[in-house]
Amino acid sequence: MRQVFAAKVGLAAIAVLTVLTVGGCREDGTEVSVVPPSGQAGESVSPTPSAKPSDQRTLVDAPRAGGLKKLTGDEALTDVLIDPGEMRDGMTLVTGNYGNPNGQGKPVLFEGVDHVPEDTNKRREHLFRGMLEYIQWDPELGQPEAQPVESGPLGGSMECLLASLSEDGNVICGWADEGTSAVALFENSTLAEAGKLFVEMRGDLER
Repeated sequence: MRQVFAAKVGLAAIAVLTVLTVGGCREDGTEVSVVPPSGQAGESVSPTPSAKPSDQRTLVDAPRAGGLKKLTGDEALTDVLIDPGEMRDGMTLVTGNYGNPNGQGKPVLFEGVDHVPEDTNKRREHLFRGMLEYIQWDPELGQPEAQPVESGPLGGSMECLLASLSEDGNVICGWADEGTSAVALFENSTLAEAGKLFVEMRGDLER
């Protein structure tokens, strides 16, 4: 009789353990450690918090972008000119000057970050403000209004703003998608010209 009773208790304990293991949490909402098939009994496996999708796009330090080459030597950037915002583990900062291979025209200053943990539109706004500070835009002239631009095959959101009192001058363009934010400064340009070139550059800088 005792053996039968002990067997029933054992089966009940196994049933409770099975419910906890499959459900992953108790009725009061408290999480319960789940041992995966590859683990050993008694080990506690903690999930990685705020894990990023493996297919999230990243930025690359491309030698060419949109037909422009990354400038080296005396023309290369020696410092980060724009505050990229808070940088955390796993994020990449890409910055550089890109110019025409024939040496004509002003180089394009690019800066971007990937695996952004917060709203990428807010990070783009931060980069926009940093670029306006870099060109020493006078706030008394008002805040340049960002205009939406066709983002191209990579999607997301793209905007350009004209930091000039004329129809051409300093144009700042920026994009934001699921995990990346970036801006670029196009001197002596127009909104249409800068937006088109920025889409082409993005195709080489984001993977």
